[in-house]
Amino acid sequence: MLSKRQLDKLRADIRFTAELGGRSLMIHSTWGLFSPRGIDEGTRLLIEHLEVRPADDCLDLGCGYGPIGLALAILAPEGRTLMVDKDFVAVRYSNRNAEHNAIRNARARLSNGFDQIDPDLRFDLIASNLPAKVGKEMISLYLHDARDRLRPGGRLYLVAINGLRQYLKRNLIEVFGNYEKLKQGARYTVALARLEDAYDFQDAG
Repeated sequence: MLSKRQLDKLRADIRFTAELGGRSLMIHSTWGLFSPRGIDEGTRLLIEHLEVRPADDCLDLGCGYGPIGLALAILAPEGRTLMVDKDFVAVRYSNRNAEHNAIRNARARLSNGFDQIDPDLRFDLIASNLPAKVGKEMISLYLHDARDRLRPGGRLYLVAINGLRQYLKRNLIEVFGNYEKLKQGARYTVALARLEDAYDFQDAG
């Protein structure tokens, strides 16, 4: 049986430093969140391959404790970054991490995918570390909803386990009409799709 001291230690925040968007940040996390003791391999790979403009309005879909969203906010200081997650603990830690690191152009809110995001909001860039366990049905909703919420010329960056690579390729081509593999690592693939200005999605079925 664990002692009170051991239990108190487990309840305390996990803290570590991470370089995100070219800045060294102090990150707070807790047990129960994804990769609580450090930035996971897939997230790092995704962040390395993001191309972010200073004024981009960004969305981190499924933010966890916020590493992707914090990096986006740092790289786009003239834009606004929204971080969403269906886990209220993740949202709380994302907001705390933004506050503790004085990142004022990022905020987090509770949302299962896009369902609680203002339908009038549009983004220049959406990024997500897609967990395979959410299922292909939810991934399909993510892709279609992301298409509808991007501005013309907007970009969707995804990282997923290699086992989903061909599925993502097929579905990104179906939904966006294009697909680019930016990096395939030992375990993860980073993919990019663009909302082409001239593509008429209303007629795409």
